[in-house]
Amino acid sequence: MTKEEVKVLIIGSGPAGYTAAIYAARAGLKPVLYTGGQPGGQLTITTDVENYPGYPEGIMGPQMMTDFQKQAERFGTDIRYGLATSVDFSSYPHKVIVDETHEITAEAVIVSTGASAKWLNLPSEQRLNGHGVSACAVCDGFFFRGQDVAIVGAGDTAAEEASYLSKICSKVYMIVRRDEMRASVIMQQRVKNAKNIEILWNTETEEVLGDKEVNAVRVVNTQTGEKRELKVGGFFVAIGHKPNTDIFKEWLDMDENGYIKTIPGSSKTNIEGVFATGDAQDHIYRQAVTAAGSGCMGALDAERFLAEKELAVS
Repeated sequence: MTKEEVKVLIIGSGPAGYTAAIYAARAGLKPVLYTGGQPGGQLTITTDVENYPGYPEGIMGPQMMTDFQKQAERFGTDIRYGLATSVDFSSYPHKVIVDETHEITAEAVIVSTGASAKWLNLPSEQRLNGHGVSACAVCDGFFFRGQDVAIVGAGDTAAEEASYLSKICSKVYMIVRRDEMRASVIMQQRVKNAKNIEILWNTETEEVLGDKEVNAVRVVNTQTGEKRELKVGGFFVAIGHKPNTDIFKEWLDMDENGYIKTIPGSSKTNIEGVFATGDAQDHIYRQAVTAAGSGCMGALDAERFLAEKELAVS
């Protein structure tokens, strides 16, 4: 196994990782960034991004991430394609194994591994992802204003996104697998009180229909077997996200869903010199702009940590 020592290692390449890289590189920390299995993160499967400041005409998600990458490289970030496969935070400096073949010892580690949306695993859902299928109503709902849409899910996130969609769409079909919702009482009431939200109980999605973009969803009632086609322009999946944090479970404090816990108002974790940013630690907002902001926090926290370390040595 090859070995290498670096000052700052950034794991992940979405808005959080690239922003951390920009700040760390400008601070002269010579960061090394590994892109992970999905370079650019979830934005690479997003089409138009219209809610990120600085792009008045909007921008395609993959192009936006290319811009972030170029800016990070401009200041000297060493960007590499590879996947962190294990870590050892039992001693300092920290050890990270990449692709099971390369050991990196880092004085500061910034975790920006993001989270992945949970899907229904329908071939048509994946085929039309970005063409009417979305896992973020707040991100993409605007594109379906005035249209009929469907959303699948029964938790707080689904209820919140259904309420959001009801304000800009003509009609919202909420597809709920059981005869009850998991959402909090107040969120359920909000959904039930919205006149243009129709809840389909005991219903599952059988197929997303459309050639190049979504035009309908076929659902089935699990009790009666009755099938129905909903004429919709957008289909939103809100059944949860899974943070990409499995390799850190032995070392970092996490909540019950695997999101890394940070000290409030910072990116600091329970391990000194390890910082968590973006969707790996944010289960509430999950937006590109908030991820970028936390990436900035991670780099600044790492810079201060390293400065204090050097001061202590001198």
